[in-house]
Amino acid sequence: MDNNIVIIAHDRKKEVLREFIKEREKWLTGRTLVATGRTAEFMEDFKFNLNIKHLSPGRSGGYNQITEMLKNGEVKMVLFFHDPEVDYAYHPDIRTLMDTCIEMDIPLALNAKSAELQIIGLIRMELAQK
Repeated sequence: MDNNIVIIAHDRKKEVLREFIKEREKWLTGRTLVATGRTAEFMEDFKFNLNIKHLSPGRSGGYNQITEMLKNGEVKMVLFFHDPEVDYAYHPDIRTLMDTCIEMDIPLALNAKSAELQIIGLIRMELAQK
């Protein structure tokens, strides 16, 4: 499995994601953050010392690109800071992405607290492998 961690945030949740990443920047060093277009641009504006791979914006196929990466075993976890009030025309793409996480048994966090627990679990698994 690759060292890719997908990060996505709807507009109202981008600041929450930025703070979350900022507080964990040291742990994320050496990993690749994969983000849909606007999330990637938002994160890069803050000059993190992290590798961020840009995909297309969600509405332009970014969610589908992530779904393919999930199916190909290229993603370790997905942090999707989801705004439940969002109802875009491409919502079926988001649903497919989430369903693929479930089917492929890839951790999916929809908020900061679940993302924190995912990272703690990943750290524990990595330590056990050493």
